This record gives sequence, structure tokens and C-alpha cells, in this order.
Amino acid sequence: MAFRIVFLPFDGFSNMVLASAIEPLRAACDLSGRQLFDWCVATPGGAAACSSSGLRLAAELPLGEAGRCDALVLIAGYGARETAARAEVLPAIRAAARQSRAVTGLDMGAWLMAAAGLLEGYRATVHWHEVEAFAEAFPGVEAVAESYVTDGDRQSAGSATSAMELSLETIRRMGGDALAYDVRTLFVHDDVERRRAESGALSPQLGRAVRFMLDAIEEPRGLSEIAAHAAVSQRTLDRLCRRELGTSAGAYYRALRLTRAQNLLVETGLPLRDIALRCGFASASTLSRAYSQQFGRSLSATRRMGA
Repeated sequence: MAFRIVFLPFDGFSNMVLASAIEPLRAACDLSGRQLFDWCVATPGGAAACSSSGLRLAAELPLGEAGRCDALVLIAGYGARETAARAEVLPAIRAAARQSRAVTGLDMGAWLMAAAGLLEGYRATVHWHEVEAFAEAFPGVEAVAESYVTDGDRQSAGSATSAMELSLETIRRMGGDALAYDVRTLFVHDDVERRRAESGALSPQLGRAVRFMLDAIEEPRGLSEIAAHAAVSQRTLDRLCRRELGTSAGAYYRALRLTRAQNLLVETGLPLRDIALRCGFASASTLSRAYSQQFGRSLSATRRMGA
């Protein structure tokens, strides 16, 4: 059965925060081919919510009709204090929380959770600009200046980036480490080589070749095909690699695959055989030999040490 989430945006919510929470869930369903998550957007009265940038988001239903769910996610931003003062808001939040297994506050969402009495005795965070005010307004809540907090059945995150991290944690619980890793790579472009390839730091031909290599880790391509994709000869590709990257094209491509293996070792619990296949190696033993030559330590040592 799908993990059901009710998103509850309030006027002044951040479009970026909402997208950062929902898009990873959508990607997890697409990549896995399974409907792991089901979500809807509700508001206390069923009216549209207006974001901080003026965009209006239509509610699918009034909050009172949302029914039971696995997670209730409050998204508030500018105007959270005014929202909390509206007579109908806090009772609606309390009633919805009783129908949910867990409650999450994004951006200033935890402010509304605290105002509704849902965070008494819990650790929580809000947007970093408001952490001190949050602590003063709600002394019964342990306000912390952290990117996101999970405390039992209560979660909170203060930014779009940390909202995405919470969604990735949910994906990991429901779909496993490998799926969470795959979703992360779609949205979190922290790969130094890809940034370099896309930044203009490399010649246009080599940039195209590197991007092609990065997109062909699981099913490695021959250097002749990579060169053709970059519209250069194989000899020219190798010359460009040596001049701009300090190594041959073949050695660079192999290093990319082994770095991907290192990331999977540290960030997932995948078996070594699965990691080998995801990085274009025929077996765990083949990967192990190449990895030891590249990094000077074994796969198992890397996993124990967390890289």
C-alpha cells in the first residue's frame, strides 16, 4: 500500500520548499515503477493557498475531508504568525494530526505545529532566521538550529534543501538505499566532475565527452563511441584528456566508474555484486581489484570507514 501524505500549504508558503518535498517522491515512483507514495494538497477550508511569490496553488480538498494518512506536512513561510492567529487554523491542524501517523513542518511549518500544541517536549527547527524567535515563543519546545530534525513522530526542516533531505529519508525507508541514492543523483548535483564538465572549464569537445561518460557508468561505452559523440577522433580525445585532465581518456573514465562505486559503498547498503553491476563491472571481484588499484584500500575497508 502506498505511503499517503497530505500536504498542507498556508498563504506565504515557498514554492521551492513544496517542490523540494514532492518532486523526490514523484521521482521515486517513476524510477521504481511502483506507486510507493500517494499525496494530495489540502487547506483548512479547501481554498487555494497563495505562495510567497504570488502563485496560487489549488487545494484538492478541504483538510477535514483528507482522512487518515501516514504523514501530515505543514508548509508555512511569511505570515506564519498571522496564520496561527486565525481562529479556524489551529483546531484544523490538531484534528488532522489525530488522523496522521506523523506530522512534519517545513520552513515555518513547525511554528504552526508548536502553536497547535503538537511539539511540546519535542526537538524542532524552523527557518534559520526565526530560530531564536521560535525558542522564545515556545519555551516548551527544544528549538535547535539544525537543517532538519526527526524526533519520534515529529519532523521539521527549515529550508528547501533540508525538505528534500527529509523526503529522501522517507524514500530510503520505503524504497531502500539504492532508490534513495538514484533519486538524490537526479536532484542533488554534487558530482564535481559533472559540474566541471558543465561549467565551461573544459573545452567544448571534452565537456561533451565527460558528460557522455557520466551518463554511461552502468553500461560503459567504448572510447571510439565516446570520441564520436564528442565529434573528435579517439586520438584527439585522449590528447584533450591528457592536456586538460592530466590522464588518459580510458583511465579517467575508469576513475569515474570507481568513484561512483565509492559513493554507493558509503551511501547505501547495496551488496558488492550490485554495486559492481551499477558501475559497469562484471563481478564484485573485478570491481574489487580495480578499486584497490585506484584507491589503495579494499571495498570492505571503505564501507567500514565511511570513505
